[in-house]
Amino acid sequence: MVLQDHFHPPLSLRRHWHSFHNAWATYIASDLNSKLPEGYFAEINVQFKKKPIIQTVEINICNTEGGAVLAGAIELVSPANKDRASHRQAFVSKCETLLRQGIGLVIIDVVTERKANLHDELLNRITKGASCLDADLYATSYRVIERSRQPSIDIWQEKINVGDTLPTVPFWLRGNNCLPLELDSIYKRTCQEQRIYVKSA
Repeated sequence: MVLQDHFHPPLSLRRHWHSFHNAWATYIASDLNSKLPEGYFAEINVQFKKKPIIQTVEINICNTEGGAVLAGAIELVSPANKDRASHRQAFVSKCETLLRQGIGLVIIDVVTERKANLHDELLNRITKGASCLDADLYATSYRVIERSRQPSIDIWQEKINVGDTLPTVPFWLRGNNCLPLELDSIYKRTCQEQRIYVKSA
């Protein structure tokens, strides 16, 4: 199963990217709910607004001990997130806030119509001199951990290309839980449910 370009013809003429992203988020949450330990649940938060342009496609994982406490978040990048400097800064600020709260984070960017690397902008914000990922499309995972009584961050980076199989990335939740985020199988399910016929590799 290989990644299609959802933002350019011919696929963009037959399907709306925002409908696909909404469905993709739903099936990611469904997959996680089949794997999460007792006391956790995954739910989606999808918002598309025109004025001001705010686009949010995310999956939140909550721990129900003491109420629904956020333990992890998966952000599916939208075109508006990469549209202009103010939108990029808002997205990066949200991600930075999550990490500073010790919340596990995954960013997935398959948007081909705009060039911007939000992962690199996030790294430039939270670390000094960290190596960046030279890629237009990617899946990245972040874990905040304390080492020698100092906060540290582990980063898993995977380049993505249209026509390639999507990777499996680790999804660290706040605390010690880590789940495999099997993007290829979830993407395949989403395409099948949306009747998008995926080309072979």
